[in-house]
Amino acid sequence: MLPLFVITSLLAFVSSKPCDTQGSNRELLLSLNKNLLRSLESQEGLPNPSVHLALRLSNYHNLAKESEHLNRLKNNLHNDLQSSLSNSRSVVGQLALYTLALKSSCYDLNTVTFTVSEKTETLLTHLKKQMELEKEHIAFSQRPLTSYYQYSLGVLALCVSDIRVSNHVSNKLIKAAEQGQLKHGDTESVDTYAMAGMALQCVKDSGAHGQNSAELDTALTKIKQKLLASSRPDGHIGNEFSTGLAVQALLAMGSEVAECAASMEAMRTAARSNTYHNPMAISQTLPALLQKSYLTVKSKQCLNEDNTLMLEPVDPVVVLPSENKVAVVVEVVTFSGAAELYSVDVPKGSSLLEALELLKGNHVGFTFELESSLWGPFLSAVNGEQARQSDRRFWHLSSDGTALSQGVSDFKIKMAQRIRIKNTSY
Repeated sequence: MLPLFVITSLLAFVSSKPCDTQGSNRELLLSLNKNLLRSLESQEGLPNPSVHLALRLSNYHNLAKESEHLNRLKNNLHNDLQSSLSNSRSVVGQLALYTLALKSSCYDLNTVTFTVSEKTETLLTHLKKQMELEKEHIAFSQRPLTSYYQYSLGVLALCVSDIRVSNHVSNKLIKAAEQGQLKHGDTESVDTYAMAGMALQCVKDSGAHGQNSAELDTALTKIKQKLLASSRPDGHIGNEFSTGLAVQALLAMGSEVAECAASMEAMRTAARSNTYHNPMAISQTLPALLQKSYLTVKSKQCLNEDNTLMLEPVDPVVVLPSENKVAVVVEVVTFSGAAELYSVDVPKGSSLLEALELLKGNHVGFTFELESSLWGPFLSAVNGEQARQSDRRFWHLSSDGTALSQGVSDFKIKMAQRIRIKNTSY
């Protein structure tokens, strides 16, 4: 176990590069903020509560657009959640994010209700019930109905809403952290450790876990160590898309992450190279760059807020298809382990989704289906075989043996490569 002074010194490590804390960094934050706000205009499907949460945690606001998005959340997302609850679907993560989004707008959560089996109860009551179902499933099968990431979100949302989290519920998360069970598939998940860290820190700050405070402290220490051990030479923690949540967690747990820390510089470098073009990625990164975490929602007051964020007109960008083509081999591995190989030439710079569409058009035997998520579309079925969350399965994507950190619509194909699509359990 790393001693605390080592942890502190690791966190205090800063990049050797010059760190401009006033000029271009502020412009970068404003640019990310505007990109997130602009994403509301082109948002497809359900409104994203994570985007709303990040906008509300920002220092600069466009209150009219944020209010409009809040209304979409209360109508469109609310109705979708109502349907899921009525059909007994596990939606603890969405309920939790919805709670955090409303809380970030200082909305009265006691006025938000759902009706199931002719019984009307508040959002927080339904979230508590969902958490009880998750807890019981862990006791029965050693894993949540959904995932420990969603479970952590549920603990966090209840806690920042000043709802006492049952010791039985928080203990399950403490044990999972201690036993290294915070995984996605077979791999420990930085995102899950980060969300668990914020959730358990909130529980500790609330003083509601007095009987097992030593175990809680041990779990928090282990989470810190896991996050630090996941630091890469380039400053990212885990990968480019997990660094934001990891920094949020370290900040929430009381660690000093300086403005010029390597992790902050890594996120800024990635942002300047347009790595965070997905609104969901920006929504997790922007609060970290502002040195805030989701725990900030607990004490947020919506008073005297800046209202100067304006969007300038943007000329539409026409992307012409590249004449250069690259060869892509796609390997599909089914649940039984059977593999099928396909080949397709795609224009350089195509997304993986565009490549799969071309493959589907060229090969009669290849088919796929998509489902929507907060991160964008994801594969739900390939060649007629499903990989559903209800079966604790997903289609794992890799390129030349390296797992993809982006989804099918975000990952760009710039060179010849072998894409593997494998039906994987978690």
